[in-house]
Amino acid sequence: MFFYDFQVVLQEVPGEISLCFSISGCPLHCEGCHSPFLWKEGSGTRLTSEYFQKRLDQYTGLASCVLFMGGEWHSRTLVERLKHARQQGYRTCLYTGADHVPPEILEHLTYIKTGKWNRYLGGLDRKTTNQMFKEVSTNTMLNHLFNPK
Repeated sequence: MFFYDFQVVLQEVPGEISLCFSISGCPLHCEGCHSPFLWKEGSGTRLTSEYFQKRLDQYTGLASCVLFMGGEWHSRTLVERLKHARQQGYRTCLYTGADHVPPEILEHLTYIKTGKWNRYLGGLDRKTTNQMFKEVSTNTMLNHLFNPK
C-alpha cells in the first residue's frame, strides 16, 4: 500500500486532530475527484509499518485519530494499520467513495465516510449530499457536524 501524502488535518473528522494518509491506487475514479493523482497505483511512498509507527510515536498526545483517504482496496494492509493505530490509543477513520466496505475493515474503524463525490449534491457540509459520515459502533449519522450553524 502506497501513500501519496501525509498531513495533520483538523476538519475531516470533527472533534479530532487526525493523522491523514492519502492512499494511492483508487479504483473508483469519481467524476470531479479533487485528487485524480491518487488513481495511479504505486504513486508515492510505501506505507511501511516502520514509517507508520514513527508517525504514531511523533504525534502521541497531540493527535487523536488516524484517517485513511482510501485504501480499502488493500484490505489486508489497511486492517493491519488500523489495528495498530487502535492498539496505540488512536481512533480510526476511513474516507471512501464506496457505499459499503467489508465487515473485516469496519470492525477496526471508529468513523467512516462513504459515498462517491457528486458535484451536484455537494460534500458533507451540504444537506443535499449523498455522502454519509458515521460513527461505526453505533451506526450514528454525524453529517450534522459538518454543517455550519
